[in-house]
Amino acid sequence: MDQHIHVPPPAPVSAGKGPTATQDLLKGIWKENPVLVQMLGMCPTMAITSTVSNSLAMGLATAFVLLGSGVFVSGLRKLIPNEVRISTYILIIAAFVQIADMGLEALAPTSHKALGPFIPLIVANCLLLARQEAFSARNNVFRSTLDAIGMGGGFTLGLVIMGTVREVLGNGSWFGIQVLPSAFEPWVIMNLPPGGFLTFGFVLLGFAAWRSRRDRLAKVATAPRKISPAVSLPAAAAMEGAR
Repeated sequence: MDQHIHVPPPAPVSAGKGPTATQDLLKGIWKENPVLVQMLGMCPTMAITSTVSNSLAMGLATAFVLLGSGVFVSGLRKLIPNEVRISTYILIIAAFVQIADMGLEALAPTSHKALGPFIPLIVANCLLLARQEAFSARNNVFRSTLDAIGMGGGFTLGLVIMGTVREVLGNGSWFGIQVLPSAFEPWVIMNLPPGGFLTFGFVLLGFAAWRSRRDRLAKVATAPRKISPAVSLPAAAAMEGAR
């Protein structure tokens, strides 16, 4: 006798919600900060952050290239052959680097002269190629724009933090404005290449300590409250009501 085994149909799988527009924008500024978390673009982070003005100029130039190339890559992602996608991304990035170089030379010649060859070297920044390959080539123009703004803002923020520490301790000033008393002896090492590594280490240490404290406080806040066995249920209820 044949036995018919009833196999229930598979349960429908609910589609999980993807990241929101706000998450695409804000993740690069803090949670996935290119400098403080992902540690991308270390060459300009160490080399040009001796002053805040140089840090801001490099950050904004990189953000402009990231935004322009991200929009182009996302808009042309269905037309770019898979075999030549990397070289195509690099060509698009190089075109926007050239625009940023000429624009910075025209609008801020002092910063352009101070940054020197590091503006053309933006094309070699691994952050740019990584975002094109990992995000812009897989998402629409709107999401790619938000991601580029967030990542560019996060990169600029990381450079400005580095530049603030190095300029204040190395020159006693911030944006060229004297903020420490004249009796302060500047730390010459902060204006030298080793000062970049030293500052970066202390910034990472402070960032890690802040995240550890935040996670510890969040864990304490969400932990269930324990009631001592010596306290009766009516007393516990009265205590909760008093709270």
